Amino acid sequence: MNDLPICVTCGVQYAGPRENCPICDDERQYVGWEGQRWTSLDELRRTGHRMKIAEEGAGVVGVGTDPATAIGQRALLVRTPAGNVLWDMVTHLDDDVIKEVGELGGIDAIAISHPHFYGSMVEWAHAFDAPIHIHAADREWVARPDESVVFWEGDTHEVLEGLTLINAGVHFDGGQVMHWRDGEEGRGALFSGDILQVVQDRRWVGFMYSYPNLIPERPRTVRRALSLLEPYSFERVYGGWWKRVVHTDGAEVVRRSADRYLTFALDDSSQE
Repeated sequence: MNDLPICVTCGVQYAGPRENCPICDDERQYVGWEGQRWTSLDELRRTGHRMKIAEEGAGVVGVGTDPATAIGQRALLVRTPAGNVLWDMVTHLDDDVIKEVGELGGIDAIAISHPHFYGSMVEWAHAFDAPIHIHAADREWVARPDESVVFWEGDTHEVLEGLTLINAGVHFDGGQVMHWRDGEEGRGALFSGDILQVVQDRRWVGFMYSYPNLIPERPRTVRRALSLLEPYSFERVYGGWWKRVVHTDGAEVVRRSADRYLTFALDDSSQE
């Protein structure tokens, strides 16, 4: 459905014409300063958008768009002996990337961290005959309902052997991260989108309810996320944009980042 409307600001494709984008109307996002604008896959192809594919780590291939669309994130194709998972999503899709990803083994499952990254997820699911795994707490934000979308409940969900979704609940109630047990030669890897945001200083991650509007996440939510991640070991943390990667001591980086965040968020002592 190459003519379906896509929000220019967030890059999410909708099932049919509409006046507004609920995802951008929400306080975590924003409507573009020029007002609500729409595009489509047909228009993106006409205006010269192409896919960019490049290695981001061992067994991890970045899939992005050039020039970037909407928020500018890239997805990650995680290649494992149990199958390939496309983590997170982009808006664009064309025949060239379908061929290239097919040559890399295709896609056995799709998992997306949160609604701002839903992009053209149904188009990708149909192209590769792959289910989309989304936490049920974010059901209301699915802009194009489809049988390919699989909603899961609870704290964790194994997508493929060794690849586990964790409902961290930061940023969105259904916000999820993915742990790869065998990544980094068995030391583990965490794919965080911007549920845990790998910041410019890549020795740290951040926790926000809204990034563009600078609304901090609730301390109790951060504590819950930290508790759920505690059993998992991981050396790397892959964020949502090119090169936004914590390369070493990932689990410790998340712990100390949460400690720093909570120290600042909860410091209400008076100053002399």
